[in-house]
Amino acid sequence: MVELAPNALKVLEGRYLKRNENGNVTENPEEMFRRVAGTVASAEKTYGATGEEIRDVEGYFYNLMGNLEFLPNSPTLINAGRELGQLAACFVLPVEDSMVSIFESLKNAALILQSGGGTGFSFSRLRPKRDKVMSTGGIASGPVSFMKVFNTATEVIKQGGARRGANMGILRIDHPDIIDFITVKRDHRELANFNISVAVTDAFMEAVERDGEYELLNPRTGRVVSTKKAGEVFEQIIQSAWETGDPGLIFIDRINRDNPTPRLGIIESTNPCGEQPLLPNEACMLGSINLARMVKKVKSSNSPSPIDNPPTPPLEMGGKGGFENGGQGGITNEIDYKKLEKTVRLAVRFLDDAIDANKYPMPQIEAMHKGNRKIGLGVMGWADMLIMLGIPYDSEKALNLAREIMKFIRDKAREESIRLAEKRGIFPNFSGSIYDREGMPGVRNATTTTIAPTGTLSIIADCSSGIEPLFAIIYTRHVMDTVLEEINSLFVKKAKEEGFYSDELMKKIAVKGTLRGIKEVPRKVKKLFITAHDIKPECHIDMQAAFQEYTDNAVSKTINLPKKATKEDVRKAYIYAYSKGCKGITIYRYGTKKGPLQIEDVG
Repeated sequence: MVELAPNALKVLEGRYLKRNENGNVTENPEEMFRRVAGTVASAEKTYGATGEEIRDVEGYFYNLMGNLEFLPNSPTLINAGRELGQLAACFVLPVEDSMVSIFESLKNAALILQSGGGTGFSFSRLRPKRDKVMSTGGIASGPVSFMKVFNTATEVIKQGGARRGANMGILRIDHPDIIDFITVKRDHRELANFNISVAVTDAFMEAVERDGEYELLNPRTGRVVSTKKAGEVFEQIIQSAWETGDPGLIFIDRINRDNPTPRLGIIESTNPCGEQPLLPNEACMLGSINLARMVKKVKSSNSPSPIDNPPTPPLEMGGKGGFENGGQGGITNEIDYKKLEKTVRLAVRFLDDAIDANKYPMPQIEAMHKGNRKIGLGVMGWADMLIMLGIPYDSEKALNLAREIMKFIRDKAREESIRLAEKRGIFPNFSGSIYDREGMPGVRNATTTTIAPTGTLSIIADCSSGIEPLFAIIYTRHVMDTVLEEINSLFVKKAKEEGFYSDELMKKIAVKGTLRGIKEVPRKVKKLFITAHDIKPECHIDMQAAFQEYTDNAVSKTINLPKKATKEDVRKAYIYAYSKGCKGITIYRYGTKKGPLQIEDVG
């Protein structure tokens, strides 16, 4: 039986495990992992695997998930081996400037949302409000009005009975209705089922820097309709983000410079959390490695040695490791690169198989996804790994390790994609891709790496989410209709080891969430267990940029700001993220909207 934390069991029972017609749970977590492993491994038959070989691969996949070393995106865990069979989390749908296209996209979005996927849209091709509608002689209502229609439809769709609807709405900075878009969510009742981001161009950012003007274009005609002061529009973005957390920024030119298949078109939108830029009608399979499970205890530092064998054998179950302990007894923690490489290689194989095992909601999405075979392998448990290694999150050492470990993951993922291509063939749209133009080896997947937020996956894996720092030492998490009390087990372990643990101390921490100002906790422990709101915005962005250097797609990262943060703090964060090479940025000033994570006092 898979060993899981109590909160993991609550989440699985509430959202993931099979139920009968009476709503009663009919499988346990072990059976869920076997269901997923068997469904995904069955795709190996497409490439000539025998029954025995498929059973072996199924065993490898099962152990990978059962040991909580890797988990695929939620739709795979929920739908694999079930009637829906839709395994992908991320989709982008086109919205062209016609009533037929708009409502075709809405229909397709409904099917995707129902299956557990999240949808992204660019509304930039829609003509602005009060523009002419030649077919009827009327006037257009504009993109924001149609976003409200999509939002209402999402409200009545409960994804697969397990996930709320999630959308990303994007509008280019040079659209004439950009101010309406920027300000719409200042009314908290509007677009509750959308994250929104402005697709910001390099030209706009340069205009902001020189305090100049930029042009607004009618997408119907392509003509300039007016100019605006870039600084004034930027101030509106800052004001809305400071008030509500929306909109975020997507640096669209930077994203398209990394578009692996430019001959197929330009990237206009991302998935709901912003980490997966996709072409229209494209999907992606995501999965994350639990870095907290990639740490080993050693007597002395040993250099990691590379391996060639991709499948990983069954591994022993176990909890999070201990801490670097100053050499007591010659024992310390270090990254197990051999295990990490095995995990990366097998995870890439899993995600590639999942593309073939998937039941797609529309044939055009199946064609695009199988044409590019994009996968996005990322990480979770990053903050836990740093704690286990004795490295403060907001340190230069942490940034250097982020680059080192993500480069390792990207390189091994790409190597495995090349190896799969040799056996199964390159992705069909390889011709004209960046790999083709640069004379690089044939790869199986147009992209291999993405950093996703891993919200509920990290609960299942009992680790910190994505590359985020600890949100708090003790806090309340709301997952759908379930309320979870989270207490950081690594801190409890450390407090007991060092002799300062007490029930009174934990109650005091529960009020604050952080260790700031709590004198009972030693300074070195405070530095190690630093939480999101005690980290400077620049440090959050530095971490995002460090991972982005070696990530094919993009990086989901929340730039947490305390409630007392100013609009100038938001401005600095936006400018800094652009200067550091990020592909986008999302800021969240605590308390500006009701989020899933709650603590009583964050300053």
